[in-house]
Amino acid sequence: MEFTKEANRIFAKDADGKLIAEVTFPDRSATTVDIDHTFVDDSLRGQGVAGQLMLAAVDAIRAQGKKAIATCPYAVGWFQKNPEFSDLLDSEISRNK
Repeated sequence: MEFTKEANRIFAKDADGKLIAEVTFPDRSATTVDIDHTFVDDSLRGQGVAGQLMLAAVDAIRAQGKKAIATCPYAVGWFQKNPEFSDLLDSEISRNK
């Protein structure tokens, strides 16, 4: 699946222009973003699209030289299941929660 990348947002639309997948990660500070939302249309569930979105977000956040916190429940679970990406998480913010 091809994603469109914007500042702090990665998404996909179907042929009719309907949003079918999205992850957003707005800036929390100059060095940290908040992965606060993931969405996958029901028609795509079970195909690994949300995981693909997270990988694309990780790449984009790394390219910006930033760290992340995860407040979206899917993103929290994804980082728990994929500890190899835990270096991207801002441990200072996580400790202060």
